[in-house]
This record gives sequence, structure tokens and C-alpha cells, in this order.
Amino acid sequence: MANEKNPCTITVPCRFSYLTIWEPKAMEEGQQKKYSASLIIPKTDKKTIKMIEAAIDAAKIAGKDSKFGGKVPSTLKISFYDGDEAREEDEAYEKSMYLSARASTRPGIVDSSRSPITDQDEFQSGDYGFANITFYPYNSGGSKGIAVGLNHVMKTKTGERLSGRVSVDDAFGDVEVNDEAADLL
Repeated sequence: MANEKNPCTITVPCRFSYLTIWEPKAMEEGQQKKYSASLIIPKTDKKTIKMIEAAIDAAKIAGKDSKFGGKVPSTLKISFYDGDEAREEDEAYEKSMYLSARASTRPGIVDSSRSPITDQDEFQSGDYGFANITFYPYNSGGSKGIAVGLNHVMKTKTGERLSGRVSVDDAFGDVEVNDEAADLL
């Protein structure tokens, strides 16, 4: 699924978390607002992990001269993490690797037939699909690394919500509305 023109751009299957694709948000006050997503990949998906590692290596090579002064540093910050270590208390990340991808412009948001999704309730954290991402080198303020740009997202399957918010049916499914309940108001 790698893009033939740019080995740093790939499409990966994932579960989406911390999905901020509808409206950009700033990480901290005063920072630029960005779109973002955490892309969760099971450690058992060796094919995707190898594809990600190859794209990271391609980004290192791309940055060798342009960002790193002719030599790739041995200690680069790379936005590819072990969920068991970095998010050990979050069960959604157990036995998984994950990427943090960001973009200044809104990513394309589509369903499995490549039709645009416009209803925000139709694509949320916990859903599954594919993300098209680009790894790129950076050297900013003394920090050097490989970041991940978020290009497009595709939802293929609804997953259990990771937001902590329950559906309307779950919230009110057991509520019986009658005259007695109305008197409580």
C-alpha cells in the first residue's frame, strides 16, 4: 500500500483513538490548532509494522542532508510508540503499537466506498479503518526527529467508543417515562 512516488507516504490499517478530524484543536493554549489522530496497530500485525519502519527509515534518509546536517542522529524522536509502555493504563493500547499523526489542514474523511463522511457521529474514536500518513524529518528548536502527517482517514468498521461517552440508547434505554416520572420534575 506504499505510495510509489514517496516511500515516506503509506496507508495503514488501524483503530482510531483521540480522533480530532472534524475541528482542529491546539495541544496547549497559544499553539497552532491541528487535526490529529492516534493510530493503534496490533503488535501481531507484523506486515504493517514493517511498512511503518520502512517509511520511518525513508524519512531518516530524506532528512539526512536537509535536516540532520549530513548524518542521521542516533537519538531521534520518532512518533511510533509501544502502547504497553507509553499507555500502560489504557487497555485500548494493550499489545499494540501506535502513531500520533497531525495535520494543519483537514484530512479527507471517507467510508469504505470512498464516499465522504460528513456526520461527525458516524466516525469517532474507537472505529476501525485506514489512515494515509506521511513520515517526515524535522529539526526545530534543537529537537530532531521523524513526525507523522495525517493525510486522509477511511472508516471501515464501527468499534466500541473510546470517548467514555455512552449512546443515547444506553443512557436512557431503561428509563420508563410515565405520569409518575413526570411528577418528579
